[in-house]
Amino acid sequence: MKLVKCLIIVLVSVWLSLICSSTMSAAIAPLPLEAVHEEGVYIEINKKSNLLTVYVNGRANYRFSVATGRSNDLTPEGEFHIVTKIVKPWYMRKQIPGGHPRNPLGTRWLGINVPGSGGYTYGIHGTNRPYSIGSHASSGCVRMHNKDIEWLYRHIPLGTKVIIK
Repeated sequence: MKLVKCLIIVLVSVWLSLICSSTMSAAIAPLPLEAVHEEGVYIEINKKSNLLTVYVNGRANYRFSVATGRSNDLTPEGEFHIVTKIVKPWYMRKQIPGGHPRNPLGTRWLGINVPGSGGYTYGIHGTNRPYSIGSHASSGCVRMHNKDIEWLYRHIPLGTKVIIK
C-alpha cells in the first residue's frame, strides 16, 4: 500500500508538470532527481540473470524477467536515468510504425541516458518476440513482455535511476 501511495504522488507530480508546461520540451524533461530519490524508487537490471528489479525504499518490490544483449558488451553497464517515455515507439532502423505487429520494440519505450544516445538508442521496451525473454537476445536494449513494460511505463516516472550490472 505504501508503494501505491508513493507512486501516486510521483505520477500526480508528473501530470501536474505536464499540464503546467507550455512547451513540448518540458513534457520529456526528467523530474528533478531529488523527487525520485526522495521516494527511494529505482530499477536494477542484472544482465547475468536477466532480471529487472524495482526497488522501493531499498526493498526489492517487483521482479521481471527480461532479455539483454546477445553478448555481454552490447547492453551498457552503469548508472543511468529514464529520460524518454514513448507509447507505440517507431522502429526507425526499418521504418516500422509503432503498434505494427512486426515492430520489435513492442508497445512501450523507456529510454535511458547512455552517453551520446539522448534516450533514443538504449532503452527498456516491449517486444514482438516474447519467447526471447529470459535470454541474451537483444542488440543492447532490455526487452520485456509487453504487459510488463506497460506496467513499468505506468508506474515509473521520468528521472528514475536505472542501474545495469
